Amino acid sequence: MDLFGRCRAGESAVDAMMRRVLMHALCKRVGDGLQVGPNVVLKHPETMEFGDCVFIGAQTMIQGRFDGVCKIGSHVWIGPQAYFDARDLVLEDYVGWGPGAKVLGSVHTGIPNTEPIIATGLVIQPVTVGFGADIGMNASILPGVHIGAHAIVGAGAVVTHDVPDYAVASGVPARVVRDRREA
Repeated sequence: MDLFGRCRAGESAVDAMMRRVLMHALCKRVGDGLQVGPNVVLKHPETMEFGDCVFIGAQTMIQGRFDGVCKIGSHVWIGPQAYFDARDLVLEDYVGWGPGAKVLGSVHTGIPNTEPIIATGLVIQPVTVGFGADIGMNASILPGVHIGAHAIVGAGAVVTHDVPDYAVASGVPARVVRDRREA
């Protein structure tokens, strides 16, 4: 991790190659063709799996957990400044993740209500983004949500419930506005 930190911010081809090589060493699994932009931050990379041809944009943060699961499929594109609470996260193959989009996989219980919320227990809920889905710029996906295959989540949407396959969801909170299979 120290060596990764030393080449984390560099823009040179050598720095990019070192980030790629070090992710192979640090992560549970890394496929071929990984591209890692500058200033990417990884917490608990030992729990992370990346498929082939994954692009991780600059200033992305992927925060795993010592007992967590983070699986990012093949041909996934992650835009810059993305944030992943990757404690129980699956991005299937061919997912597009817009710049600044976020996923939250945990929430505090708030119980007992006499305690500060941040001091209460943490509940981790799985988040899955299906094959070929596209998450728009600055969208937020909340804990326990499943985004269906080939679905689109609009820019800036806040997704609080599951999104079906081929659906287009937008707004705050996000609502399904149409089915991509219909003309």
